[in-house]
Amino acid sequence: MHLADLPLPSSPAARAALAVAEEYHTDAVVNHCVRSYLWGAAQGRLTGLGFDDELLFVAAMLHDLALVPEFDNHSLPFEHAGGHVAWVFGAGAGWSRERSTRAAEIIVRHMWDEVDPAVDPEGHLLCIGTGLDISGRNAELWPETLRADVLDRYPRLTLREEFLACFRDQAARKPTSSAADAIASGVAARLAANPLEP
Repeated sequence: MHLADLPLPSSPAARAALAVAEEYHTDAVVNHCVRSYLWGAAQGRLTGLGFDDELLFVAAMLHDLALVPEFDNHSLPFEHAGGHVAWVFGAGAGWSRERSTRAAEIIVRHMWDEVDPAVDPEGHLLCIGTGLDISGRNAELWPETLRADVLDRYPRLTLREEFLACFRDQAARKPTSSAADAIASGVAARLAANPLEP
């Protein structure tokens, strides 16, 4: 499998979600969002797991939006705040309440340790996609050629430093959040040891 086998969705909602990510995130975080989608979509195709491509892409583009000051919530964990943003985005895109709720669920669940693919295939794929991109989790599941293609097209840039700064800030202000748990469990070391890092 190569990057050419994974075209980005081009529906109006997908294009709008990418535009939102590009407006509010740095280049490094936009690339992280795109890579998270690509890792998830690749695993879906490699394992034969059926999934909604547009829904996965939109959730991937919006999953870290509540880490930026414009969408940060003073009390909610960032993934829950981001889920609310995704729900509003879905409503604005003309999605049904159910589809908007699914986008929110996927974003909340990407911070879980694991998501049952039989219950939530898109949540599972975003969870493992972000797990690879941040912590290098199970990197061997993706072909080396695909990893090289993706990293060449969407380089990591300053993701490690930016991500740690955001999570440390979240942890300091929200000590019971998933970001605080990640900091306490050694996400800095996992980022440093990530085989995707140059």
